[in-house]
Amino acid sequence: MVGLQAPASRLRGRKAKIVATLGPGSSAPDTIRLLAEAGVDVFRLNFSHGSHEQHAATYAAVRAAEETLGRPLAVLADMQGPKIRVGQFPGGALKLGFRAEYALVVGESTDQPETIPVPRAEILSVLDVGDVILADDGLLIFTVIEAGEAPRVRAEFPGTLKDRKGFTVRGKTLPVPALSTKDRTDLAFALELGADLIALSFVQSAEDVLEARALIGDRAMIVSKIEKPAAISGIDQIIAATDAIMIARGDLGVEFPPEDVPIIQRDIVRKSREAGKPVIVATQMLESMVENAAPTRAESSDVATAIYQGCDAVMLSAETAVGRHPATAVAIMSRIIKAVEAAGDFRQALDQFHGGGAARDDIDTIGEAAHAIATRNKAPLALRTGDIMRLAQFSRIRGDQPILYGSLDDTRLRQAQLLWGVHAARMAPGDDWARRLMHATDLTGPVAYAAWQGGDGHWAWAVGVEDQE
Repeated sequence: MVGLQAPASRLRGRKAKIVATLGPGSSAPDTIRLLAEAGVDVFRLNFSHGSHEQHAATYAAVRAAEETLGRPLAVLADMQGPKIRVGQFPGGALKLGFRAEYALVVGESTDQPETIPVPRAEILSVLDVGDVILADDGLLIFTVIEAGEAPRVRAEFPGTLKDRKGFTVRGKTLPVPALSTKDRTDLAFALELGADLIALSFVQSAEDVLEARALIGDRAMIVSKIEKPAAISGIDQIIAATDAIMIARGDLGVEFPPEDVPIIQRDIVRKSREAGKPVIVATQMLESMVENAAPTRAESSDVATAIYQGCDAVMLSAETAVGRHPATAVAIMSRIIKAVEAAGDFRQALDQFHGGGAARDDIDTIGEAAHAIATRNKAPLALRTGDIMRLAQFSRIRGDQPILYGSLDDTRLRQAQLLWGVHAARMAPGDDWARRLMHATDLTGPVAYAAWQGGDGHWAWAVGVEDQE
């Protein structure tokens, strides 16, 4: 692992974080450094695309940018998940007629006319008459008109179904494993690289998270992507089992009517905040910036809404992976966050959308007291703890003052980059850690502090404030 050779530089000037996806348009080392300078806190490697060799080179470029800037940068490895796709057609595509009927068959390909191959037999076995099937990210819609051994569907609209396009049954829990064979190979590789966070795609239950936990252990934080109806039904159990949540609105918008997605987002953000689990709002936030140098007003409002709700991070996907203006997209997203957090009604919105809830345990109570001391003294809160989820509990409170997090562990510092209001800096051993955190972030004046001092079957915290030097 590349060590962080210098303390983190100055504060970002905002509390919500930015996740950016790397891809063909942004994987060059100079571009990655520029994105980090523009405001990226977490870089996402999308294992649905690219080779292991490409991901390894990109990972190394992120670590080089981290060392150059002296700022922790997290890497999120996003597993493809058990996405179901159709097989291959003669000529590469099937032309669909309006309300035309087609047979579904098990197979990787077909040479039969008016037939759609589906490689996974278990999917066809659970179909019922009346089920709605969505293909190509919801652009094509079919209705099941016959089920059983010879299922048939009706195309509701004309269009073209191309080879290997996505295929899902709306509103139905599908009998697929949480981690495919490819996912298991990719997961082992990502952990070997040193990824700080692992995103699980198409999570349907808490058992899916626990299966991944058995493989990952404590080597990385688990981010559960919420994009299936079954996940919405079991959201409380999934939040309890995972380390973080991603609201993947693209696939949610395929599975649910568009009017339901904002309500689902609001509910998941609230539940995640209440549980003290970081939550990312993702997909199509500044989508027009894939081509354009500025977002639409609606996109700016979408980002602002997520920030007003108190999410930990907002994410860019195609905007930075293949877009024409990746650094500009990051800079504009950062400006939107800063503008909202500086707005006169921001704190009121956080209170009205209070996901924090009442203190649930002793650490919550200590966190509330530490934040109150920091607010009263108009001082940053320096925090020292070896458990990243304890840090998340302090972040959950959404205090007025920034949290300065010091650690000797590079992985924890990087994982802390996902947490709202947290600014991380590597520390050398010593008793003056709180004051040195102030120096690392170019701050002067009083500093509040909270330090874990427990162990051997007991817990203890030191909480207080240091006056100016």
